[in-house]
Amino acid sequence: MPQGLPRKLRYAFVLQAVTASFAIVIGIYAAGMVVKDLLTAQRMREEAASYWQARARDPDPPLPGTSTVNGFFLESGGDPRVLPAELRALKPGLAELPKFRRKALVERKPEGTLYLTMSFSLLDRVILWSGAASMLIALLALYVVSWLTYRTSKRLVTPVNWLASEVSRWDPRDAAATTIAPQYMPDEAGSEVQQLGGALNDLSARVREFVQRERDFTRDASHELRTPLTVIRVATDLMIGDPEMPERSHRSLARIQRAGRDMEAVIDAFLILAREDGIAPQTEDFDVRDVVYEEVAKVRPLIADKPIELIVSELASPRLHASPHVLSVMLGNLLGNACTFTEEGMIEVRIEQDRVVVRDSGIGMSADTLRRAYDPFYRADQFNPTGKGMGLSIVRRLGERFGWPVTLESTPAVGTTATVRFSAEP
Repeated sequence: MPQGLPRKLRYAFVLQAVTASFAIVIGIYAAGMVVKDLLTAQRMREEAASYWQARARDPDPPLPGTSTVNGFFLESGGDPRVLPAELRALKPGLAELPKFRRKALVERKPEGTLYLTMSFSLLDRVILWSGAASMLIALLALYVVSWLTYRTSKRLVTPVNWLASEVSRWDPRDAAATTIAPQYMPDEAGSEVQQLGGALNDLSARVREFVQRERDFTRDASHELRTPLTVIRVATDLMIGDPEMPERSHRSLARIQRAGRDMEAVIDAFLILAREDGIAPQTEDFDVRDVVYEEVAKVRPLIADKPIELIVSELASPRLHASPHVLSVMLGNLLGNACTFTEEGMIEVRIEQDRVVVRDSGIGMSADTLRRAYDPFYRADQFNPTGKGMGLSIVRRLGERFGWPVTLESTPAVGTTATVRFSAEP
């Protein structure tokens, strides 16, 4: 999405601010608790030290008694019942009295035991208000800094976001599409974005030139190859028609004719694929069965000397508005493969309402071979001299180009089933 980068940046800053806020709150709270413990302990020890110093001068000095600190003294051997109940069981040292929200300090000397209690409610309020003020200032500073940093970061990524938005709508095949050229970029675009836009323009130009050269070569080479193939086909037809031609020569001429037909099918496919995407072959209304029977008739000579039954099963009579030539090339390649890799048994072409199925009882393919079946020049049977490894690759590319997806199912030593579906609009 065009706003993806700014949105992610905003989410990142919000998450960072929320996380830092929690860290600040927890940190200030923990620091307040530590400060409270330190202050109360220090205050009570100072009060105790002051009392012992006073007692050294006066055997009966006044005990601490303020709004926050209260003192009790139990002489050695005295009755502990004179002390408040909560202090009687305390050992020397600091202790918490959570029930009374107080802290106690017990110090024992030969003269007796000093008990000091201190209320920290006032200290709690002081720490609370000072902590709240510190927290508010820290959070405000955090949010202001985060906002300013976010605005600065957003300004930095805005040119990148603009470039991504333009590229998402940009057709590199359109020579007039110059919106991402450096001279058309907004003023706030940085030098890096301008360099990237220029590089994309240069790359698209080179890609257009490369694709055009490939199409020109494919088209020109295919047209140039048609002439010698036509001569070969006519010459072999004349020679086969000669009644004095020996049987051995007939077989060689038949092989030449089959190779010529295969080459013509490849050339037809290349010519179709070499067209621009927006330029489709001539379309018309046609019956699928007519194309099927025509291609079946073409491949029958390929299995003339094999114990193979080639049948057509008409389960429906679909009629399409598309290019019959494209379907001819696809079926021709599928049937050619079936004839090449089937030595005996049956080849069936089944016509259904939304598909044509070519099923054979040939050598089949393993799972690994099936995964690579569409790779150009890949052959399952490396020792078969008639397989070129281009048929299925061409069929797949034509199917993708014209909306007729092709699927393969195969089992070794059982056979292969190829399906051309017409469910998508060509």
